Amino acid sequence: MKIYNLKRAQILPISLAEAWQFFSTPKNLQKITPPHMGFKIKYLSGNEKMYPGQLILYKINILPGIPVDWATEITHVVEPYYFVDEQRFGPYKLWHHQHHFREAEQGVEMTDEVNYAIPLGFIGRMANSLFVRRQVEAIFDHRHRVLENYFAKKFVTV
Repeated sequence: MKIYNLKRAQILPISLAEAWQFFSTPKNLQKITPPHMGFKIKYLSGNEKMYPGQLILYKINILPGIPVDWATEITHVVEPYYFVDEQRFGPYKLWHHQHHFREAEQGVEMTDEVNYAIPLGFIGRMANSLFVRRQVEAIFDHRHRVLENYFAKKFVTV
């Protein structure tokens, strides 16, 4: 099995507490997911507050017009510094997503690190080279832009 890695960091002009509040709320994921993916939460175990063992079931379009169910489990939570979500079933053979937060001079440095694998052996490796890697990168590029705009609005003075 070939494991791929994507790591992105971004400085947000907010406090650590504000970052944690936003990113540890599962419903906010829809705000930062590209609209064409048709992201919808179908099931959220427990309550709104994230906790280890929490299950979240989503419906997403992996390709235009091809919706799939994707279930993740929140496996680790160390408030307000990091949490980890892992796919339990869905489009990947492996999806392990770490979310890290640390105070920085200009606010909070948020780091996403994703380790993922594609099913189907050689065909999966080809798919990653041809389009999957670009799709994963595009999702995180979109998040970066949305977060930059979303949190910049909080600090606009009139």
